[in-house]
Amino acid sequence: MRILGIDLGSRQVKIVLMVDNKIIKKFMVSTMSFYKNYCTYNDKLTADLTKLDIRDVDIAVSTGYGRNNTDIKFFKPISEIKAHAYGAIYSTNIRDFILLDVGGQDVKLIKIEKGVITDLELNDKCAASCGRYLENMANVLEVSIDDMFKYYENPVELNSTCAVFSESELIGKIAQGTSLDRLCAGVNYSLYKRLRPLLTKFRGKTLVISGGVAKNEALKSYLSENYERIITLKDAQYNGALGCCYYGERFKEKLAL
Repeated sequence: MRILGIDLGSRQVKIVLMVDNKIIKKFMVSTMSFYKNYCTYNDKLTADLTKLDIRDVDIAVSTGYGRNNTDIKFFKPISEIKAHAYGAIYSTNIRDFILLDVGGQDVKLIKIEKGVITDLELNDKCAASCGRYLENMANVLEVSIDDMFKYYENPVELNSTCAVFSESELIGKIAQGTSLDRLCAGVNYSLYKRLRPLLTKFRGKTLVISGGVAKNEALKSYLSENYERIITLKDAQYNGALGCCYYGERFKEKLAL
């Protein structure tokens, strides 16, 4: 059975095609391009799968950023929380963990016990703890975000709690002659400081990290102080789309077209 999962993110649309519970295709399309070039709207959004080079789909499941972004014709919409939880279970094959997903514009912290979501915490009101904040700060420092993710030692103190004011504060530190490695470490540590109040509400031994920030080695170094075991998903950015496919596999009898 061919199951398609689509995660409509704020920056990228992640697409995964599974056959018999195995990934046979995965790719990303910018969110703007997806809506402009691969969709039509006539009372309801319709994705043109042939343009995406996808055919003969038995089940299609979608999730995404914002309530209205998942309403695609012929797709079964599920919540982001459910999609990301299922994706992590599929990828790790474990059933007791805390899931941290730092997206472009929101943060999700989900507690899973015996394969069931038992608690969650969201932050979608401030960009300062999200991926967009890190991208902006990397641009200010004129380094790639992957390079910035490497630095964690001796971070410069960044106290602003606002993403916009943080940029000004960072520029001030640059003008004072602070070294690039300390500036990068400071950005990474400031993200950790903003996540820490959420993390203290969720106690557990195992933390699973998904989303683009899963590549942040500095953040994982800081998080090791709070958890015994940290798992980075292999397909971290595709986690929501994988969860859609996993959901489709579990409930295929109900969802088959």
